[in-house]
Amino acid sequence: MADKMVELASRQQGFLGVESVRDVTGAGITVSYWDSLEAIDLWRHNAAHKLAKQKGKDEWYKSFALRISLVEKDNLLY
Repeated sequence: MADKMVELASRQQGFLGVESVRDVTGAGITVSYWDSLEAIDLWRHNAAHKLAKQKGKDEWYKSFALRISLVEKDNLLY
């Protein structure tokens, strides 16, 4: 489902990218990047995304949190 949602989001206006990481127990975090609050709101109201999010809350995740943050600077160093 995660791959399907990323593919769907990538076709949505304002989508900039996604990062996801999981540990050995399966716990993880996924961060999606958008160019505006309006783009985030459009994604939030996408019917397929709403269904996937509800299924996640009901069946897949012990806990679920949503945070909307502004990235002001990104200096990715390897």
